[in-house]
Amino acid sequence: MSTTSPLIATSSPLALTAEQVEQFDRDGYLVLRNRIPADLLSRLQTASERWIADGHEQSATAGDDPDYNFATRPDGPLLFRVNYLHAKHERASLELLGSPEVLEIARSLAGPNFVPTYESLVFKAAGDGAAIEWHQDAVHPRTHRIFNIDVYLDASRKGAGALRVAPGSQRGPVEICQLRDEYGWDAPGVIQVEMEPGDVLVHDVMVVHGSEPTLDNPLRRTVYLEFRAAEQIEAEGPWDAEWIERRLRLIPLALREWGDQHPGEHGFDWTVSERYAPATSGDTQEELKVIHGVHNAGSYCSAGSVPLTPAP
Repeated sequence: MSTTSPLIATSSPLALTAEQVEQFDRDGYLVLRNRIPADLLSRLQTASERWIADGHEQSATAGDDPDYNFATRPDGPLLFRVNYLHAKHERASLELLGSPEVLEIARSLAGPNFVPTYESLVFKAAGDGAAIEWHQDAVHPRTHRIFNIDVYLDASRKGAGALRVAPGSQRGPVEICQLRDEYGWDAPGVIQVEMEPGDVLVHDVMVVHGSEPTLDNPLRRTVYLEFRAAEQIEAEGPWDAEWIERRLRLIPLALREWGDQHPGEHGFDWTVSERYAPATSGDTQEELKVIHGVHNAGSYCSAGSVPLTPAP
C-alpha cells in the first residue's frame, strides 16, 4: 500500500491502537473480542430474523433484485444475503452504524472522511453446509485501506464453517484457481478464525478468505459494513462525488439513532472535513437506501474476476 490514512489522534478507548493498525496492515485482518454491547447485539439478532423472513417472501426467480441474493442449491434457490439493511424497517443496523464501537474503527483505518459503502446481512442457514470458495472481495490499487467490519451474531467454530483467512494475502491480486488447485483448504499459513456473538472481525477486502463445506452446521449470521475513504472513491471510483455525499447522509441518521437508544451517553464525535460534509435531503427514506449501480471487481475462481458485491 503506497499511502494509508494516518492514525487519528483521539482519546476514545474504542479507537484502534497503533499496534492494532500495524497488525491489520500486516495480516489483512484484525479480531476484536466482545466489541458489540449485549443490548445492541440482541437488537441485531432480532432484526436479522425479520430481514431473513422478508427475504424468504421474495421470489428468487422474479428478476435481478439487488436487495436479496440467492444461491443455487440442488433443491432450489436459497437466500443467503440481504442488502441495504438500513431501509429494511429495523433500526438496529442504523444504530450499529452510528455506534462508537464501529465508527472508531472506521476512522482509525480510513481517516476522518470515511464513507459507509455497503451494509449487508450474510448468513448460512442451518444445515446449509455449502462452501464459500476462496476469494478476494474487491481488487483495487491499494492507495488506501478498504475494509469490512464483520459483526458476528452467532458463534463460528472450527469444523462448522469457521472463516479461513490467508494472512498477508491482501498485498496484491491472487490467482484463486491456482491456490485452490494446489492447496485446497490448507494453503501455507492459513488460519481458522473462531468467533463468538458480539465479536468483530475487520478484514481487508483483498485478503483471501473462504470456508470449507460442512455438515449439519447451525445458523451463522454476520452483519458486514464496508468503509472507504472519500478521497479514495473520488480518485478511483467506482462512484462519483454525488454518490459519496448521498452515502455520507447516513452518518447523521445513524448518530441520531444511536443517541436515541443511548440517552445521556457520549457517542462518536464525527469530524468529517467541510469539503465532504453532506447536506440533508429531507427525505429520510431516500437517504436510507443508495443503490450502488456498479461494484469493484473481485477475484474468484468459479467466475474469474467479475463485478460482484463483496462476499463474506
